[in-house]
Amino acid sequence: MSSHGEQHDFPPIPLKLAEGVRSVAAAAASAKRNLLDLDREGMEKFFVETLGEQKFRAHQVMKWIHHRYVTDFGQMTDLGKGLRAKLQEHAEVVVPNVVFDKPSADGTHKWLLGMGVDGKNAVETVYIPDKGRGTLCVSSQVGCGLNCSFCSTATQGFNRNLSTAEIIGQVWITARHLGNVPAQIRRLTNVVMMGMGEPLLNFDNVVRAMNIMRDDLGYGLASKRVTLSTSGLVPMIDRLSTETDVALAISLHAPNDELRGQLIPLNKKYPVAELMASCVRYLRANKKRDSVTFEYTLMKGVNDGPEHARQLAQLMRKFDNAAQLKNAGKVNLIPFNPFPGTGYERSPDEDIRAFQKLLLDSGVLTMVRRTRGDDIDAACGQLKGQVMDRTRRQAEFKRRLQEQGVGDAAA
Repeated sequence: MSSHGEQHDFPPIPLKLAEGVRSVAAAAASAKRNLLDLDREGMEKFFVETLGEQKFRAHQVMKWIHHRYVTDFGQMTDLGKGLRAKLQEHAEVVVPNVVFDKPSADGTHKWLLGMGVDGKNAVETVYIPDKGRGTLCVSSQVGCGLNCSFCSTATQGFNRNLSTAEIIGQVWITARHLGNVPAQIRRLTNVVMMGMGEPLLNFDNVVRAMNIMRDDLGYGLASKRVTLSTSGLVPMIDRLSTETDVALAISLHAPNDELRGQLIPLNKKYPVAELMASCVRYLRANKKRDSVTFEYTLMKGVNDGPEHARQLAQLMRKFDNAAQLKNAGKVNLIPFNPFPGTGYERSPDEDIRAFQKLLLDSGVLTMVRRTRGDDIDAACGQLKGQVMDRTRRQAEFKRRLQEQGVGDAAA
């Protein structure tokens, strides 16, 4: 039974390892190829070179995996016994292990998904339903390779990049839960690479996963409905512009270098002017692209003043002129979502509205993101997961919490 109360014929996810789908941890030590790691090109190559089969067989298997959510080759009934036997020998379909899932009162749904050989790492993924659309926020790293001062994920430190299978596995788990059937029952309409981690630090695996999201043999999403959000790795934005045409979002959060450098350390390497220039190049590289979204988290007394709004409006006007496009820069205002131990506060609603009005009056397309899932810590900036930290950030954050007398079960 789907979350919408309709009956579907998808096979149940087996609970025991011997019954079919094995955990990602168990698969790591296996010599078999996890087919979730492969996009169409990779799947075709595997079938031709490893299995000695024709390309169309790869297409059949992709549909079984991503459209019907079948992981047992024995249930793929339009494949011959010989091919099924070869698949059993050389391949497997391994999805992430669901540690727990938690619904919110507003319909948002969060999953904690186990990753890694020892099962001690886990990431969070969040589904956000709205009128006529359903958006999935997907993680790309265990923890985050960056250290933005206002983000809960950053306090957990960093362990490693996720594999393509672990990224697309988040989509698979969610789509299956929703009873999503590409081109028929479409409950998953958008994917945003805005979960845990910096996607461009895991470039190859993220791009491969986005290929599957956009492929008709995968989840059939239009390129404009897949968004990659980055803190601003300029060389990788340039590389992205040559390899995909997904929508681009920039975690801006400040209109000038001095303030942005305090919030996002990466800005010291790639300052605002260089970042904006890379966004112009991204738009020019493909005529289908007509805008970049700039995310701006509003924090009380930090970046929410009238002077910040005016500076941001000026930055957007310069961007439009450089891109030679009207409304090339769109602003998404995000009320700060607090977490235990943070030194930041959410801006008052009246200040958020005033900030938006200043931008709108300056001709900048500006929306305020509605906070969703904050009752289950699934709102923007709150995702934490479970990270075996390889940096000192998590230990340092716990020390600060103890000094402040603040409890945090997830830290």
